[in-house]
Order: sequence, then structure tokens, then C-alpha cells
Amino acid sequence: MVLPEDSNNAIVDALNRINESLEENNQVLSRILNHYDSVVPVMKKNQEAVASANEDNRSTLDMMYDKVFNN
Repeated sequence: MVLPEDSNNAIVDALNRINESLEENNQVLSRILNHYDSVVPVMKKNQEAVASANEDNRSTLDMMYDKVFNN
């Protein structure tokens, strides 16, 4: 089947628009990834710092005194 030349242009134009939109989406996804990679390690580090600050850092002697005097 032979298509008129004008019909090919519409198909080619549509494919070009699809290709351009995919390239734009890849750029957006790349920016999102860069942001994610810069933010998440800092958030994880802060979470670990909070967790370690909430741990019981008292000495063994302090824990013994606590058990003896608070019972």
C-alpha cells in the first residue's frame, strides 16, 4: 500500500512529538533523581543521629542505682 506523502508527514510529526516528550520526561526524572540522591542520605544520617541520641547512654552504675532506688 502506498500512502500519499502528506499522510507520512503527520505520522512522522506525531512520532517526533512523542520522542521530544520522552526526552523531556527523562530530563525531569533525572532532576528528580538528583534531588532524591542529595536529600535522602542527609535524612538517613539525621534519623540515625536521633536514634542514637534516644538510646540509653547511662553507665552501668547509673542503671544499677536506678533499679535500687526506684523500686
